[in-house]
Amino acid sequence: MKSFINVEDIGDLQKALAEAQEIKNDRYKYQHLGRNKTLMMIFFNNSLRTRLSTQKAAMNLGMNVIVLDVNAGAWKLETERGVIMDGDKSEHLLEAIPVMGCYCDLIGVRSFAGLTDREYDYAETVLNQFIKYSGRPVFAMETATVHPLQAFADLITIEEHKPVERPKVVLTWAPHCRALPQAVPNSFAQWMNAANVDLVITHPEGYELDPKFIGNARVEYDQKKAFEGADFIYAKNWSNPGVTNPADYGKITSKDMSWTVDTEHMSWTNNGKFLHCLPVRRNLIVTDDVIESPNSLVIPEAANREISCSVVIKRMLESL
Repeated sequence: MKSFINVEDIGDLQKALAEAQEIKNDRYKYQHLGRNKTLMMIFFNNSLRTRLSTQKAAMNLGMNVIVLDVNAGAWKLETERGVIMDGDKSEHLLEAIPVMGCYCDLIGVRSFAGLTDREYDYAETVLNQFIKYSGRPVFAMETATVHPLQAFADLITIEEHKPVERPKVVLTWAPHCRALPQAVPNSFAQWMNAANVDLVITHPEGYELDPKFIGNARVEYDQKKAFEGADFIYAKNWSNPGVTNPADYGKITSKDMSWTVDTEHMSWTNNGKFLHCLPVRRNLIVTDDVIESPNSLVIPEAANREISCSVVIKRMLESL
């Protein structure tokens, strides 16, 4: 596996889930693969779970790890071609990337959407430059449009806790005070479409995700109808994707607090389990009582980030 961005990159999902369980049973089984190999983790944005879980996974596999925070301790990087670099950016990404590649065997990249230029974000401009110029296998640690390590961990968690063979899974929009990217809901929808689940996506009108991520999911604008009989509720805010109105891209066009997931919302489900990628704004996305309830899986879900990343890094090491 030379790159990991979308669900197609992981191949057969059942094999990937079986591999995840194998690694969960013995996290150090494949330490020999990473011996004398180096992972470079490059962060253009903040991180807690992704940073810790990815570094832990790499160490479990015997790797050395270099962590680079681009905006804290490195030269500021220019990402656009043709720019006269007479501002505060001292180095161009096109020189920095191949230099980074000289010092490692694998590269993980985290670079969020700017939420001002939809075409630029959805072209995955930064990530694709790493793939093109680094000379190394590259995996996404959340990009402008996707977060596959999170979605894989979500799927592992659902697989471990599903009450029926084909559970009903609901991805629900919830309000937020800041404009957030669509990466997590995009990947969640993409991975659930590829899995054996009944996926429903619910959100206010105008918040439609890109059709390539919605896939075969049913879109339901009535949140109560969407929740009825659900086995899993995945709550997440996203800013306007600009699908129905490109001028709204990246904007907050609804702050409807009736979409906050509370005990009444969960009562509409089939004793549903609650999921969220974290960090979460309590009492905006979800109320205290729901996230602290026995049906909340947010901590096991976060723990599975180590497992999803282990599978991906293992496969990349095997391809070297």
